[in-house]
Amino acid sequence: MRSISLILKQFSRSVVLVAGFAICGFSAYAQGDAVKGEALFKSKCTTCHKLDQRLIGPALGPQLESETDDKWLTKWIQNNQALISAKDQKALKIYNEYNQSAMTVFGDLSDGDVSNIISYVRTEYKKEKTAAPAAGAAQAKAAESGPSDLVIFGLIGVIVLAFIVILVLNKVIATLERLLLKRQGLEPLLEEEPKEEGAPVDRFALVKKLAKNKKFIFFVVLCGILASVSWTWMTLWNTNVHTGYQPVQPIKFPHDLHAGTMQINCQYCHSGAYKSKNASIPSLNICMNCHKVVKTESPEIHKIYDALGYDPATQKYDSTKSRPMQWIRIHNLPDFAYFNHSQHVKVAGLKCQQCHGPVETMKEVYQYSPLTMKWCIQCHKRTEVNMKGNAYYEKMEQVHDILRKGGKVTEAMMGGIECGKCHY
Repeated sequence: MRSISLILKQFSRSVVLVAGFAICGFSAYAQGDAVKGEALFKSKCTTCHKLDQRLIGPALGPQLESETDDKWLTKWIQNNQALISAKDQKALKIYNEYNQSAMTVFGDLSDGDVSNIISYVRTEYKKEKTAAPAAGAAQAKAAESGPSDLVIFGLIGVIVLAFIVILVLNKVIATLERLLLKRQGLEPLLEEEPKEEGAPVDRFALVKKLAKNKKFIFFVVLCGILASVSWTWMTLWNTNVHTGYQPVQPIKFPHDLHAGTMQINCQYCHSGAYKSKNASIPSLNICMNCHKVVKTESPEIHKIYDALGYDPATQKYDSTKSRPMQWIRIHNLPDFAYFNHSQHVKVAGLKCQQCHGPVETMKEVYQYSPLTMKWCIQCHKRTEVNMKGNAYYEKMEQVHDILRKGGKVTEAMMGGIECGKCHY
């Protein structure tokens, strides 16, 4: 009995020890609010980091997926210089790997803020990894279901076949008419008169013969009407559709270099896309964040200097010489069409490329999508709504619950006092 009690006592100690390690593990792995972390990530981190690609700093998705010590991550984000000064091995490894480039110190972030950012990065990166195969399959399906040259060639083949059938039927009808007249003894009336030697040959005999054929004339007129109607329809349908529009801008801004090679986040320049109706054109001061020291010899960069009244020799601005840069708008919707960038970027989580195309590969930006009502409706039909963790849809669910219980719902509860309802 005593040996059994000793065994149970040792076993209980082991269980307590394992439970203690499990609790430590769970506490080390932060469980933050991914929704709050998204806003912090986009305001604090996107200048230097992307989720799946290396920018100035490492790709945060794989980095945080492999690093599970969130207490250490919190210290690193809040004050990485302190860890480096303390000769922390992890900190020194990262510091040396990135050529001893100093990371910004975020002393204003609380432990909860850092936990939210970490939670967002892990959640979003996991979604992207899961969605990548599905997106590839969807694109393949869309490509299969899209219009193809086979349909066009098939229609042309049907028209040619119909023409051949008409010719064959005409030949058969003419033969039957000849046989019928032969039985009635009227065959000599159909025979052509013998031609005299040296008589001129009528080059338009076949044309005249076809012109007398009513079926052939009907077929030609029908094809002409169909072609005319199709051309008119396509012309009217594409009125004010400016797909491929690519104006010459006052400064040649290579998006393939900035968004592609340098992998600068779109919202670093177009900051309004996340928080307002308009994506906004960046001011030239945004350009000067880099081009005070980068490519200062470029003639295109000197256009920025001239517009700002900036003297690169003295590094001073002269406001009397500054002038506005007159960019030419590419994507322009009619006045009666309301489009809010923040609703699509922040609420729906769409990527810029879904409307603007592969901007990161464009030397000069052009209008990629038709931006027609049909195009928008098709997108709205196939895009699934993710209601989890979305404050807007959660509010709508609360409103529906109130209605089911017979309660009253005010316009304010439906978002009627949001700024964008009137000031758009």
